[in-house]
Amino acid sequence: MTCCHKIRVLLAEDHIVVREALHQLLEREGDLEIVGEAGDGEEAIQQVSELSPDVAIVDIAMPKLNGVEATKQIKARYPATAVLVLSAHDDDEYICALLEAGASGYLLKNVRGQVLIDAIRMVHAGEYVFHPVIGRKVVNCITSTHQDKPQKGELLDQLTEREMEVLKLAAKGMSTKDIAERLALSVRTVQAHLGTVFSKLQVGSRMEAVLVGIREGWFDVDDMEITDRLSQQGTKV
Repeated sequence: MTCCHKIRVLLAEDHIVVREALHQLLEREGDLEIVGEAGDGEEAIQQVSELSPDVAIVDIAMPKLNGVEATKQIKARYPATAVLVLSAHDDDEYICALLEAGASGYLLKNVRGQVLIDAIRMVHAGEYVFHPVIGRKVVNCITSTHQDKPQKGELLDQLTEREMEVLKLAAKGMSTKDIAERLALSVRTVQAHLGTVFSKLQVGSRMEAVLVGIREGWFDVDDMEITDRLSQQGTKV
């Protein structure tokens, strides 16, 4: 697959052999460009600052600064960079923490290479994606978050009716293209609406915006479709 604008990718993984294998896998794709590599969390943040990658692939268990804290700082300082977690860990505490930190996706290291490639493209497009095992735990995290957090009605006044409509469809797991088709809008218009929503809610990803919506009671967790969107596209996990 070729593209005039390549997706700039940063690899943050402390195991050199794994990092080299990822580099070799991804550099075969015409629309992906590996712009940097990091062996620990502090270096990952520095590389994001210097290179402004579109997507950072982050492991959890890294020296100096773990993946959770690295993700939190990356999203706080450089919200335009989407974070895709690739880890061997599927512990609930990590998943919930990474959702809070602003990760757009969470895959386990036993996925096929094509699944990872598709996931990079998806999070770059503003979508979120989770391994099937992770997806079920994401629902639990969101449910517990909704129960623990008080609702704040004042945020509702900040969004227009159209912006809320777009956010609700995004919460269902619909792609930007699908939302555009449903609402008879252009893809660029939907992207603009989502960008405005992110700005108003002070978040850096679709997943973070959905979490805010759940907390505020704008829609119920049962309305969401936290599924493995990659498998919907026919990619085996």
